[in-house]
Amino acid sequence: MANEVTKLSSPISRPPSRWRWGYATRERWLAWGLIVPAFVVVFAWVFMPIVRAFWMSLHTIDLKRPALGQPFVGLANYLDIFQDGYFWAAVGRTTYFMVVSIAIEMVIGIAIALLLNQNFKGRAILRAIILIPWALPITIDAIMWKWILNANYGALNSLLWQLGLIDSYRAWLSDPVGALNMVILADVWKVTPLVVLLTLAALQTIPKNLYEAAVVDGANEWQVYRHIILPLLRPITLSAVIVLGHISLKIYDLVVAMGGMGEGFIKDVPALYMWEMTFEQARFAQGAAIAVVLMVLVAILIVPYLVISLRRQEER
Repeated sequence: MANEVTKLSSPISRPPSRWRWGYATRERWLAWGLIVPAFVVVFAWVFMPIVRAFWMSLHTIDLKRPALGQPFVGLANYLDIFQDGYFWAAVGRTTYFMVVSIAIEMVIGIAIALLLNQNFKGRAILRAIILIPWALPITIDAIMWKWILNANYGALNSLLWQLGLIDSYRAWLSDPVGALNMVILADVWKVTPLVVLLTLAALQTIPKNLYEAAVVDGANEWQVYRHIILPLLRPITLSAVIVLGHISLKIYDLVVAMGGMGEGFIKDVPALYMWEMTFEQARFAQGAAIAVVLMVLVAILIVPYLVISLRRQEER
């Protein structure tokens, strides 16, 4: 009887090592079975086109003379685009687009997030409404702004004319400089809600006792924002800048939907220049070289984001 009580009161014995080994093996095969299909899809849809584009950028491809084959030319295609003034002009316009749009989006987005973080009636409804531009498809966004900027019946011309700021309707998308600024306006309207969302999420993580301690110490509202809120928002702000820069470098669909394929406007951004080089001039190798250069520029922005993410994980 004592032996039975001892057996019942003793802890549950571990399963045999052979059973544990078999269970671990099954778990390992299950993990591989779930990972491999996703890896195959990513490899087929992401890595293979990258490898193919890099291979094309190192060869000469002339569909008009297929008998010549596709000889290896090394970095000659890269030298061609680096010596092309249109390419550097497109890079300059994209840099202008990226800097101006990100600066406006960050300032307006943080300001709106700080306002929406206050307690007032109807805050939840206003938070939902502010996300509508980000939720809309980018094509709808572009077509809407194309109507607003129309030279004949656009709402912007009508508003400015009624306010007495212009004496006649203007064609805002008729020249590259004006069109690029209007694309920035459309991008700010589209992307600013993303900044608001990220900033609001970061504001929710700030402990309330920090505000209370600052008020007890005699800090005013501006000092609380400057010395407490803004420093704590710095990591999410830097991450948002990197993400927005990544989006800006690849800007294509917004420009095309707003009429960017017109004469004198097609080379405003590298992605459009790449399209024109590849499909209009049938210079596939040079177009692939531009794609590789854009990929490298995007990777340069992604690396700091990964470093910041790893540091956050280590701090936690």
